[in-house]
Amino acid sequence: MTSLHASEQGRVADVWRDRLSLLLESTGEGIFGIDMAGCCVFVNRSAARQLGWPAEQIIGRNMHELIHHTHADGRHYPECDCPIFNAFRQGLPCRIDDEVLWRADGTAFYAEYSSHPIVEHGQVQGAVVTFLDISERRRAQELQRVRELAQHQESVREAERTRIAREIHDELGSLLVALKMDVHWLARRVAERDELAGKCLGMGRMIDTAVDNVGRIITDLRPSILDHQGLWAALEWQAQEFIDSAELDSELQLHVAAGVQPPEGALAIAVFRIFQEVLSNVARHAQAKRVQIRIAVDDPPQPVLYLDVRDDGVGAEPQALNAARSYGVMGMRERAQQFGGKLTIDSAPGLGTRVRLVMPLPEAFA
Repeated sequence: MTSLHASEQGRVADVWRDRLSLLLESTGEGIFGIDMAGCCVFVNRSAARQLGWPAEQIIGRNMHELIHHTHADGRHYPECDCPIFNAFRQGLPCRIDDEVLWRADGTAFYAEYSSHPIVEHGQVQGAVVTFLDISERRRAQELQRVRELAQHQESVREAERTRIAREIHDELGSLLVALKMDVHWLARRVAERDELAGKCLGMGRMIDTAVDNVGRIITDLRPSILDHQGLWAALEWQAQEFIDSAELDSELQLHVAAGVQPPEGALAIAVFRIFQEVLSNVARHAQAKRVQIRIAVDDPPQPVLYLDVRDDGVGAEPQALNAARSYGVMGMRERAQQFGGKLTIDSAPGLGTRVRLVMPLPEAFA
């Protein structure tokens, strides 16, 4: 009877051991166990795959020397400082997500790992370690930080543009007006002296040119129409300015659904700057004869802004638009992504270019 009971216990133990083995092999996390010497006593398939070693070449190896020997910056990682080993040496479980593990090919990857002591009959026998490659997560976090930094820098630049535009308008603009008045005053007093009168007339024209240039610079820095009349008016004005100056066969369509108010702040600035960059690229690079500009906003309650600019110019290779040094294109895409928008560019040599921005608008503006 006792023997049968022991046999039954053994069978149950074997079943649970098999189930545990199946669980270890099926999980996506890497799992390995180490003894009191820090050598591997078991390793699952996921761990072997992530580390790039066959399982049989891991068993019996010192795991710190194998996968945890060096910091991410190349500094030696002493075994005595290893949190994994402290799990059994000091009985201290740990969870770490800012260190690297090393693969068989000598490359490193950021890993999130935890180490817990294995205790039997009150004695620590080793530790079990679970880990997961978080390189993609780290890259996504780094990309998000870069985007947030870029957004912050752009807001700082826009604030600086606004400040400079205001100071130019207030300081330089008023000086030019005063100078123009003085020239008129002087011209009236030398009207009978043709040489001096002609000189005053020429000075007046130069002042008028300076006033026009100052106005253009102020508009480039921060178009007042964007602040005073809103994004829809600013987009229409910018499109008309381009059409008037580019001397192309042009078509402009503008339709904003009733009840959709123009967005304000950073979103409005982002859309306007993207539109400026698109039109600037057409003027500088397209060598086009015709351009079509379409601006449309869907109906509430979930309005979407569409900007569509097509030209029949020289076009470009798709890989050129995605190149690492295509800073203008990258900047437009980053601006769009910051607010949940998407910018697509379809182009081919000799077939022109189409740039399309799809930007969802917050419900507050519907």
